Amino acid sequence: SFIFTDVKSTQAKLQQCLTTSVNQSFNRITVDGDTSTNDACTLSATGASGVDIHDCVDEFQRALDEVTQSLAHQIIKDGEGATKFVEVCVKGGVSNADCLEVAYTVAHSPLVKTALFASDANWGRILAAVGRANISGLTIEDINIYLNEVSIIQAGEPDESYTEVAGSAEMAKDTIVITIEIGESDTQESVWTTDFSYDYVKINAEYRT
Repeated sequence: SFIFTDVKSTQAKLQQCLTTSVNQSFNRITVDGDTSTNDACTLSATGASGVDIHDCVDEFQRALDEVTQSLAHQIIKDGEGATKFVEVCVKGGVSNADCLEVAYTVAHSPLVKTALFASDANWGRILAAVGRANISGLTIEDINIYLNEVSIIQAGEPDESYTEVAGSAEMAKDTIVITIEIGESDTQESVWTTDFSYDYVKINAEYRT
């Protein structure tokens, strides 16, 4: 992505702002776990407005965050064969790194991604992915999982109020938020991903460089 602004800024300040934005947008998306050597994001300032970035740095950062997140989400929605836009939000980890590890483990799971394509509320696949995340101190009793607003797992067990009808209805939606609570802390991280469809296999099987 090539992003331009008309503020006046030093290269160092632009880099600082871009790094902050990218770490909450482009660096939080995954279609299949693979990356390209050509992936890049640049931010250029023309200075044409005459406005110094230090006079509006908070507003500039918010605007840049909005732009980069929008662009990142568009990449996911345009993923090969994608039929679902999925946020995996993990809360309560010992650290933000733990939250990210769990989120990426779930987002990269082929079994979770194919269940998403099938609109199959297979809570066992999500719970299994959480359980194999490379973090220490995770106990199943601390795990709660939600599909959008529907509680499917509480304290590591199926929620007593959960029904397959309710879960399937959420999984059938085009936009899904999988919220996973793994502890009591106030840490939180999100990763955005897609499902794996028949077309994903077809497109990548037929693609030639």
